[in-house]
Amino acid sequence: MPFRDIAGHRHLLELVAGAVARQSLPPSLIFAGPEGVGKRTAALALAQVLNCHAPVRTDGQVEEVESASLFGQAAPAARAVDAEENTFAIDACGTCPSCARIARQVHADVLVVEPGDTGVIKVDQVRDIVERTGYRPFEGRRRVIIVDDADAMLSEAQNALLKTLEEPPSASMFVLVTSRPDELLPTVRSRCQRLRFGRLAPSEIASVLMRFHEYSETDAHAAASAADGSIGAALDSGSDELVEARDAAKDVLQHVASSMDPRRRLDGAKMIAGGGDRDELRRRLRAMASILRDLGVIRAMPAGTEHEYLANADLGEPLRRLATAFDHDRVARGFAAIDQALEAIDRNASPKIVADWVAFQL
Repeated sequence: MPFRDIAGHRHLLELVAGAVARQSLPPSLIFAGPEGVGKRTAALALAQVLNCHAPVRTDGQVEEVESASLFGQAAPAARAVDAEENTFAIDACGTCPSCARIARQVHADVLVVEPGDTGVIKVDQVRDIVERTGYRPFEGRRRVIIVDDADAMLSEAQNALLKTLEEPPSASMFVLVTSRPDELLPTVRSRCQRLRFGRLAPSEIASVLMRFHEYSETDAHAAASAADGSIGAALDSGSDELVEARDAAKDVLQHVASSMDPRRRLDGAKMIAGGGDRDELRRRLRAMASILRDLGVIRAMPAGTEHEYLANADLGEPLRRLATAFDHDRVARGFAAIDQALEAIDRNASPKIVADWVAFQL
């Protein structure tokens, strides 16, 4: 997947592409950030642009690229494209044989090291890739070693990698992908440039789910709103359960929005409780927190400008109507109540009592 097709991280990926175009990319990198936000995908995209047969450029320097490769070897001609199509200084075409093999992870010069059945990366795995970096690339211009879940390397494995990270062969580079960079040895971290990947916006996650995973719009936004910025978390979630939880949360807020009648509040509590199942109650409370967050966004921004910032963008019009009943103080009070309710559920409080209490706090 080329840089331009990756959800989010635009500024960070533009910096990487610029470094590739200027031939100033550090040979040892750490891609750090939360799980499931696209770090490994970005590492594979970097491997593609380094080995693409027809790289895409926006700066128009076609003749210069034809006469001089990125790494001192003969390079194929680059394609110049309009900046509106692609804002990266250089990017992979995504369709040539090299890009296709890297995407399938069968390219001879793009090596992915990951934990085995034991959940760790052993020293023998690292010694093997270190030995292979001593040879010239077999079919590409640059050998790229991607160590996924790099924090799973045993201390001996990390130590075996130190010298190569400090002085990697000219035709090889390393990308250590991790959600726990502090688990790496200080000596490893000091030899690598760290790039920090943040969480994705719900709209970005929903777009990926619809484009690449055939989610419906409703399922995609429901999963994205509960994913805490992680595509991986969204894919692991049950979209049907999340849609049901979000619908229930919306119905509760609509039910209590305009009336303080205790009977309506108790009716709302029944909607929250989810039949007394603790996991379902948690889902509905978290869905309610996501909707309350959107109500706060709608109240805070000029009308018509908030759509891209909403976690539940597909519910835009119902949320705008609901926002008239929830001022900032009420939204904050609802957030605080949900936080306390989730803590109470973790302490084994009765789901019915928790649901009743939340309904009277909204």
